[in-house]
Amino acid sequence: MHILSIGLNSTSAPVDLREQLVFSEEQISILLSRLKNARASSDQIAEMVVLSTCNRIEIYAAASQDVFPELETFLSEERGVPRDGFIRHLYHYKDAEAAHHLFHVAAGLDSLVLGESQILGQVTRALELARRQNTAGPVLNRLFQSAIHAGKRARAEPGISRNSASVSSLAATLSQRVVHHIAEAQIVVLGAGEMAELSVEALCKRGAKQILVVNRTLQRAHALAQRWNARAATFDNLHTILASADVLISSTGASHTIISREMVKKAMTQRPRRPLVLIDIAVPRDIDPETASIPHVRLYDIDHLNAQLENSLAERMAEVPQVKSILEEEIAEFAVYLKSLEMLGIITDVRQHAEAIRQVELDKTLHRLPQLTEAERHHIEAMTRALVKKLLHAPTHRLRAEAASPRASEYAAIARTLFDLADENAGRTSTTASDQP
Repeated sequence: MHILSIGLNSTSAPVDLREQLVFSEEQISILLSRLKNARASSDQIAEMVVLSTCNRIEIYAAASQDVFPELETFLSEERGVPRDGFIRHLYHYKDAEAAHHLFHVAAGLDSLVLGESQILGQVTRALELARRQNTAGPVLNRLFQSAIHAGKRARAEPGISRNSASVSSLAATLSQRVVHHIAEAQIVVLGAGEMAELSVEALCKRGAKQILVVNRTLQRAHALAQRWNARAATFDNLHTILASADVLISSTGASHTIISREMVKKAMTQRPRRPLVLIDIAVPRDIDPETASIPHVRLYDIDHLNAQLENSLAERMAEVPQVKSILEEEIAEFAVYLKSLEMLGIITDVRQHAEAIRQVELDKTLHRLPQLTEAERHHIEAMTRALVKKLLHAPTHRLRAEAASPRASEYAAIARTLFDLADENAGRTSTTASDQP
């Protein structure tokens, strides 16, 4: 069984492509449900987890063979984007490399903002969604649990999260830098989810006093605004709000543009020379990119945010070597499990091979003894099962014991030769309880 991963992130692909490929939680659930139903006719992809955030879209799969083309086609068909439109932006990882990548993602080392804390919760949530649809089996469960554990260690032991940052905090820092006096600036936060709350919190810490939370439902806007002594409004007043804002940070979960060029242009006619700063940290984007062409409007999207905006970056960078040391420990432990997968597959094949022989010989014997009673036939079958079990106990026990040893590959090759097992079955693992390490 192989672990495969394909994906793209803020480093490999621009935001205009990422927003075409991003999945909502509902879309992930539907996708995984379809995969679960498809497995009834094909077991090529045994397990799958989808990780989708504003900065990355990644698919992790456990498969009996290399199915990168199938995963690429899967992504293309699910998002309705031609494969040629994103293939050059994709990265591909297999087995140990896939594990290495996910561990670094969970630890925040692969994030737009080094050490940011949100990604660990997003990795955890991706596993939960896959478990709910029963597409995370023993292999991906083990992978993601190990990565989550590594991510927690990376934040608890070193100080990489001591001065942690997030995309929301970068947006707040940018707001502080582009307006002369943040305490006097009229700041609008569009949305009422986690990123919006982090933005409001970061703005308050930087001295913002006049914050307006705008959401589709007034109740959610009020709930967030009250926690930070801010004001609340709905989208119905967006035209008026734009006319009076100095800075707008947008982070909704909408699947389409909320603020159009025409809307901003109309608002700017009421404030001809007063600058308006728009910061779009949503993916898909909330603000029409064409608004950047309007005089006195400055538009920043998520790809404009640079980690160097945070003064704490140098301190977090100093912790990277220790974080990597922790990750190497965790990856080495997971590598032991990866090595065991091939041996577990061989053990399963040995048992299935022996069972097939037992069944053939038993049928021959029982066919030659038609006079046997049902009880006698049952006793003979039980005896053959016991014989096979006892004969295989010592060799399979030794194979299991050698699964993580330096000689594991040698033992695997010998076992396949001795038991005359076909090479194409190598790496296939059973998901039965008896075959778990």
